[in-house]
Amino acid sequence: MSFVDPQLAGSGEGLREADADSDPLVQFRAWFARAQAARLPQAEAMVLATATPDGRPSARMVLLRGLDERGFVFFTNYDSRKGAELEANPRAALVFYWEELDLQVRVEGRAERATAAESDAYFHGRPRDSRLGAWASPQSRVIPGREFLERRAAEAEARYEGQEVPRPPNWGGWRVVPEVVEFWHGRPSRLHDRLRYRREGTGWVIERLAP
Repeated sequence: MSFVDPQLAGSGEGLREADADSDPLVQFRAWFARAQAARLPQAEAMVLATATPDGRPSARMVLLRGLDERGFVFFTNYDSRKGAELEANPRAALVFYWEELDLQVRVEGRAERATAAESDAYFHGRPRDSRLGAWASPQSRVIPGREFLERRAAEAEARYEGQEVPRPPNWGGWRVVPEVVEFWHGRPSRLHDRLRYRREGTGWVIERLAP
């Protein structure tokens, strides 16, 4: 049974090399714009996969909060599990899946911290409760109960009452700099289209993969 809405899904033409942009980030922007235009819930949601130095993987959903010619940006507590794993092994993979459009994008690359200025700009644009929450939550650590979080949130609110909430020093952005980007376009025949962009020098090589 298919749950793909034919009114939203891509055309039967699929994804052909002649129609794909030579730059994967430009191609991604085009697909992302389609997902946003279709009013999909949280089109910016992506799976972030990290691994420890000895290869133990972990994955979770995060939100894309920035995209430029350097790569894909999200924000988190640097002391969280994902932050610690990226510090120890700065490699990451991302997956976007827009089921209603029958589109998927996979990204693999190196991870680097965003600049302090980038992190400050994003942090100060967040709702005040979210900024206070960044101070209250020791992300990924075991805590004794919900009351612990609520108490810390109340303490943070009292500390910054009537003041601007500063960015915690252990909170900020990560950028995934792509080295491989794969675009998948579903087809009813199951002979799906897969185009992989692989960085080579300062450019990209486009390769078709079997589905």
